[in-house]
Amino acid sequence: MMNKFKYTTTAALCAILAACSGSNEKAEPSQTNSADAAKIWPKLNIEVKQTAEIENRVKSMLSKMTLEQKVAQMIQPEIRDITVEDMRKYGFGSYLNGGGGFPNNNKHSTPADWIAFAEELYQASIDDSLDGSKIPTMWGTDAVHGHNNVIGATLFPHNIGLGATNNPDLIEQIAKATATEVMVTGIDWVFAPTVAVVRDDRWGRTYEGYSEDPEIVRSYAASIVKGLQGHANKDFLSDNRVISTVKHFLGDGGTEKGDDQGDNIASEQELFDIHAQGYVGGLTAGAQSVMASFNSWHGDKLHGSKYLLTDVLKDQMGFDGFVVGDWNGHGQVKGCTNESCPQSVNAGLDIFMVPTDAWKPLYNNTIQQVKDGVIAMSRIDDAVTRILRVKMRAGLFEKPSPANRKFSGKTELIGQESHRRIAQQAVRESLVLLKNKNNLLPLSPTLNVLVAGDAADNIGKQSGGWTITWQGTNNTNNDFPGGSSIYSGIKQQVNAAGGKTTLSVEGKFTTKPDVAIVVFGEDPYAEGHGDRENLDYQRGSKSDLKLLKSLKAQGIPVVSVFISGRPMWVNAELNASNAFVAAWLPGSEGKAVADVLFTKKDGSVNHDFKGKLSYSWPKTPDQTTVNRNDKDYAPLLPYGFGLTYGDENVLSDNLNEVLNMDLSKVETRVFFDGTMHKPWYLKLLSNHKEMDVNASSHKVGSLTYRTIDRNVQEDSVLLTTQGNHTSGLHVVAKSYFREDLSNDLSANSALHLLVNVQQFTDATANIFMNCEGTGDVAGSCHTGIDITELISELPKDSWQPLSIDLQCFANAGVNFSQVVKPFEMNLTGNTRIGLADIMFKPNTAKAATLSCQ
Repeated sequence: MMNKFKYTTTAALCAILAACSGSNEKAEPSQTNSADAAKIWPKLNIEVKQTAEIENRVKSMLSKMTLEQKVAQMIQPEIRDITVEDMRKYGFGSYLNGGGGFPNNNKHSTPADWIAFAEELYQASIDDSLDGSKIPTMWGTDAVHGHNNVIGATLFPHNIGLGATNNPDLIEQIAKATATEVMVTGIDWVFAPTVAVVRDDRWGRTYEGYSEDPEIVRSYAASIVKGLQGHANKDFLSDNRVISTVKHFLGDGGTEKGDDQGDNIASEQELFDIHAQGYVGGLTAGAQSVMASFNSWHGDKLHGSKYLLTDVLKDQMGFDGFVVGDWNGHGQVKGCTNESCPQSVNAGLDIFMVPTDAWKPLYNNTIQQVKDGVIAMSRIDDAVTRILRVKMRAGLFEKPSPANRKFSGKTELIGQESHRRIAQQAVRESLVLLKNKNNLLPLSPTLNVLVAGDAADNIGKQSGGWTITWQGTNNTNNDFPGGSSIYSGIKQQVNAAGGKTTLSVEGKFTTKPDVAIVVFGEDPYAEGHGDRENLDYQRGSKSDLKLLKSLKAQGIPVVSVFISGRPMWVNAELNASNAFVAAWLPGSEGKAVADVLFTKKDGSVNHDFKGKLSYSWPKTPDQTTVNRNDKDYAPLLPYGFGLTYGDENVLSDNLNEVLNMDLSKVETRVFFDGTMHKPWYLKLLSNHKEMDVNASSHKVGSLTYRTIDRNVQEDSVLLTTQGNHTSGLHVVAKSYFREDLSNDLSANSALHLLVNVQQFTDATANIFMNCEGTGDVAGSCHTGIDITELISELPKDSWQPLSIDLQCFANAGVNFSQVVKPFEMNLTGNTRIGLADIMFKPNTAKAATLSCQ
């Protein structure tokens, strides 16, 4: 039970590789070249082989293409940023809908709307009246747990739950069902599977990874690819299949501190042994595309890494499909912008994923860079060869148009019952039983059952991020026709057996129940917004724990069903529960949870627990990097753990609940010291207008901004305002991602800044913080402290320190685990104020200018 999964070393992989050689020497990016790649990276025995017929067709077609037509194949815009006429004029090789991107910008677009849009763009792409090209375009989508952008689709458990099933055959069935539902809407290409091996559970994309261990990831990658594309020797990219994408290459699950889009500093051997195994599995099975990752490796962005994209992936491993970028990821490469990045093309990127209106200057700049010799024509030809090769393998030149393909328009296949049955099996097998005191489970369906918790009757919450919308927020049960909540399954089984169910989110009842099932957990989130400082569940609020303790105090046995996208420190919640089930993010088929919790009416077991932890469960809130095979491996529950009915319970009711976090590691968090520190940037606001700070001076509304010199050149800024309009300087997280700053609060930090008041006439000054509220993408909790009096009393024309205890903001309602803007200086009146050195400093709260200790 404890060791279900076995780790496989590099040497053991040789059975599925054409050649293998190894070295344990660390190879930094600056030290590597194509000759070095063979020391660690294998030559894969890829099951999909090149054929002379396709290669000759590609060569012939390429020879007739203009430079403009070739570059157009390398541009992938987003559906919200192009028109049908743009497609007709430019002939883009592909396009995508991002998370929350829908035809007609309508969340409730029908399958017919999706098909009509696909047909329009396809017909425009093969119309050669303007661009001279008849090469069909292709549509890519993030179908990461089913066709998750489409109302009514079957939503499978997220990958973290699938990892707990340890069932590769089931994974292949899921991928095949997903491919079918995707094809109903006329789409050719799926951005899956994600093969991240997650090493730090603070990462907001943890639930997109199958496991912390590479073995199961490698196995699942092959299964998903075969389910989406078909087997290389059977049904490969037929009318029943779609193109798959193994992502994100490489090391996205191993960034420092779990920072989304951060830096992976693993050695090259570790990069292969741990983070590349999904590519061994997926590419060997014949995946036709690879998506480059946002992260860096030793400081070098993957979108600009020739060594990894070309020397390793293409030349050494033998991948002959194409490499697509991630959402403007090329713009993060040193020296690049979203509108210009020859570095990525030269590194080996074949398709720019370029949402927003940046696609047009990127297209034009890339053409000019080829003409200027910055990008070699041979590199363009290689990229387009790869794109055309995949399109020909997929039969896009021969298949009917999207509206006329095998599954197009067969809306009965969206969410069809056979697919939902597969999803229900996945839900049942993903559930992991962590605690079962006195064998409380399984329950008889003849009992009086209270169902409580805010996730009990909430399909959106149980489905998590990447569900209809990007973050999975702002959804209701009505957005999931054919789906079922966890409560609905309980009600169905209990009522059919003659028992009684009561639903109360708050846990209220009139007749004392025999048992309470409390369904609770994390609210939905996706990349960026999900990063955390630690794994403490509901830090600072503990409303769910209060509910559990209330029920237990009334003598009611409590079964906890925990919804989460990662393992979390829930010692107190475990103590307050008689039984505890890790349900992960089960998707649209919540009713299947009841199949495992309850017996049949006659008392016989309906379905036993099968799920085993594919992630280690933490013993403390800061045990964020506990992974199988660690030298000092000591989790609360180990990798592979999972009780079945009748097993001896291993968790007591007195697990440590004391928050013993090492706050001595909390460092000064600098936002601005003449330079903005990632992931923060500056915005200006005045007269309800916003502007990003990207120059040394700006004018917006009644606010003037300029950099000034305090100690060194441009290490400070000067704000000048006039009139009664509110104007201010805001420190904002990238893309309005929420940041978990709860450790700063716990470490008794204070906000510090230097202020130089030159004018403050008929004026007010406030410092705000902005935190993200439940269900919102932009910040919704906007709490400020009036510092007018403090500013008025400061000496004029000299730099003065000002500090505010973070507890003051917490007392006013700021949730430090979801901060979007950690600093806003808002001014009215006639002012001229210098600002410098904006930061949080630990252990300074008591001595702050304004303290709330």
